[in-house]
Amino acid sequence: MRKYNEILANRIAEKLMDLPDVEEKIMFGGIVFMVNGKMCIGVSKEDMMLRINPKALENLDNKNGWKQMTMGSKLMKGYILVSEDVLNRNGELDFWINLALEFNPIAKASKPKR
Repeated sequence: MRKYNEILANRIAEKLMDLPDVEEKIMFGGIVFMVNGKMCIGVSKEDMMLRINPKALENLDNKNGWKQMTMGSKLMKGYILVSEDVLNRNGELDFWINLALEFNPIAKASKPKR
């Protein structure tokens, strides 16, 4: 049994299908969409996880339904969770996906595992 919203994951996959280098990986109990070899967008339970430019957080004050991601009590710089509730309209889904895709070319790739 999957631990993430498969309908949301399918909607995201559909939006990314025309990009040249997208890979889906099951990780962290959810699904992650790697773009150009870098973690970009994911679905964990009912939320969409995004890797965005940390400076972009300043411009999201007018947006509802998102929060900065935490690992325990540590804030994860550049990672946010967006509630499924605000993603029901394609325009909102596009906004958030585009925010992650804009940052992807300048995001650093994870170090390869030895």
